[in-house]
Amino acid sequence: MKPPAFEYFRPDSVDEALALLEQHGAEAKPLAGGQSLVPAMNFRLAQPAALVDLNGLDALAGIAETGGGIRLGAMTRHRAVERSPLVASRAPLLAETMPYVAHPQIRNRGTVGGSLAHADPAAELPAVMVASSARFLLRSRSAERWVDAGAFFTGLFATALEPGELVAAIEVPAMPPRTGWAFEEMSRRHGDYALVGVACLVTLDPRGRCAAARIALLSVGEGPTLAPKASAALAGVAPTAEAVRAAAEAVNDDLDPPSDIHATAAFRRQLASVLTRRALTRAVARASAGAS
Repeated sequence: MKPPAFEYFRPDSVDEALALLEQHGAEAKPLAGGQSLVPAMNFRLAQPAALVDLNGLDALAGIAETGGGIRLGAMTRHRAVERSPLVASRAPLLAETMPYVAHPQIRNRGTVGGSLAHADPAAELPAVMVASSARFLLRSRSAERWVDAGAFFTGLFATALEPGELVAAIEVPAMPPRTGWAFEEMSRRHGDYALVGVACLVTLDPRGRCAAARIALLSVGEGPTLAPKASAALAGVAPTAEAVRAAAEAVNDDLDPPSDIHATAAFRRQLASVLTRRALTRAVARASAGAS
């Protein structure tokens, strides 16, 4: 299959790229790794009149420490994040998740910003960013603004990006002391889209009780889905096996998953509960080890 005709631009600077996006408005698409956009164009699910290629813009790539957390340039490749010692030490939930993202060939080309802007409800990175309380720097030719990950994803393949804007950077904050993390997903084959996935962070207080928990799921709705009732079930209690099981069962009160050719809604609910219990168990164990 072939895409419809389009204009192609390869700007030499971020300012030039933003000017092109402003000039062409909603008819333009930024081209990052192209691992989602190009197939969509070939199937004519996406028909932009102009592509603005960001691959020559080194200013939009890179990994740096900031305030104990990390800052990722939007054009940073998945593979660079996966192999980064800084990510492993400062954002271990993100590091643990990266091997689940598609296949090595995809991770070599795919970018963090591209995945987030695409907002696929079955993608891992949106859920991880929501669980991590990350924020995104959105830039246009005339302004820039920070948007929390939880407010960035607005629906099925929909985000808070306005015409002329692009994701420029992502900041993942430092984890609080005594915090554990875990990521779990189930797919038919490794690298396939997950039937359900869960990312979680659990913070313990000095007495060993749960001070905070953030649980975000993927492939259970139109975007990354927080589970506030499941988190509330752990708040202020000792994270025993019984408490973790109760929180995992409560996750179904937060979900309204779809049925499709891959799984029924009932199966996704059951899988969400099982994976949440596994993830919380590992996160609590890591938090407890860090507190000792």
